[in-house]
Amino acid sequence: MRIAYLDCFSGISGDMLLGALLDAGVQLSNLENALSKLNLANWELSLERVTKSGISAVNAIVSVCEQAGERHLSDIIDIIQNSGLPDPVKQRSIAVFHRLAEAEAKVHNTTPDRIHFHEVGAVDCIVDVVGSIAGLELLGVEKIFSSPLPASRGFVQCSHGTLPVPAPAVMELLKGVPVVPSDVEGELVTPTGAAIVATVAEGFGPMPAMVPELVGYGAGKKEFGRRPNLLRVVVGQSADEPGQHTVGGETTEVAVLEANIDDMNPEIYEYVTARLFQAGALDVFLTHVMMKKNRPGVLLTAVCDLTMEGTLADIILEETSTLGVRTSRMKRFCLQREFRRVETPYGPVKVKIGLRDGRVLTVSPEYAECRRLAEEHGVPLKDVYRAAISAVKID
Repeated sequence: MRIAYLDCFSGISGDMLLGALLDAGVQLSNLENALSKLNLANWELSLERVTKSGISAVNAIVSVCEQAGERHLSDIIDIIQNSGLPDPVKQRSIAVFHRLAEAEAKVHNTTPDRIHFHEVGAVDCIVDVVGSIAGLELLGVEKIFSSPLPASRGFVQCSHGTLPVPAPAVMELLKGVPVVPSDVEGELVTPTGAAIVATVAEGFGPMPAMVPELVGYGAGKKEFGRRPNLLRVVVGQSADEPGQHTVGGETTEVAVLEANIDDMNPEIYEYVTARLFQAGALDVFLTHVMMKKNRPGVLLTAVCDLTMEGTLADIILEETSTLGVRTSRMKRFCLQREFRRVETPYGPVKVKIGLRDGRVLTVSPEYAECRRLAEEHGVPLKDVYRAAISAVKID
């Protein structure tokens, strides 16, 4: 499995991550092609090679000819949702902006849908967020890990005035994220950077066991004396720790959240489920249960990474009629996952393959693509499924 490690020794921002990915091997032309699907006008992405403390790095520069006005969360979601980007890039990018909106709403005592994005809603920030997510996708990264984030001190100027560092929105975003003290005066972790890493990182700590293949350095705009203002990204193949036994290829610990509900409009479940997935849930499902006084009810269950536990609990409490959420930690055994595009008599189909020790154990064709091909060719859906599964070479 290809993983990425974000070494945030001088913090993280959207443009630093973008620069690090470009330095690690993402081709500028490929990234520009992906970002052009956003249908945003009057911007240009360029890179500048710089040296900080003797380390060569990339400074990603987003030039905007004309800034748009304030944007609401719904405006940004529409831009991303209506783009031609792959679904995983859309979902992760939207999850980042959802997290940003929720943090800003908490700080300003309002709701996410009423938040006006200023710096964050600017075109350059949308390019930073979506570009970073698309860059990880272009490198074939399946999982992201991060170092703890440095908590610096001082003050920062923004549209709301002078704020302490870390900024209030950043502190909201870093709930559940390990931080370490830093004596640097100035902002090391920006709201955009905090939102990205808090959304995509599946764990925080030292570099995981891996075989490095690509290394990139992204440069920040500020100077902090002798400390190089850089973000390092390491991309490579995951490797098991010596002596660690994994079943099905990988062992992870997840949080399981549960809530029993018997007094809510059932139409709301679809919206709640969508919100939980957008926020980063690994799985969400509903189970019919009999509650006290023999009332029929629903057990809402969400599974997520440990760092997302608080965020998902907040969503369940805000969006449902429950008065409490139970949480537990569980071990999860996973097969290694691989995505392939196979050729069938009806056209190419994307399939998800589960492997253990290099052996194919499961094959799951992409439903939406199979359905489209079945409708185009006027054949049963199961025939397309069968053709896609047969096209996978099982070793």
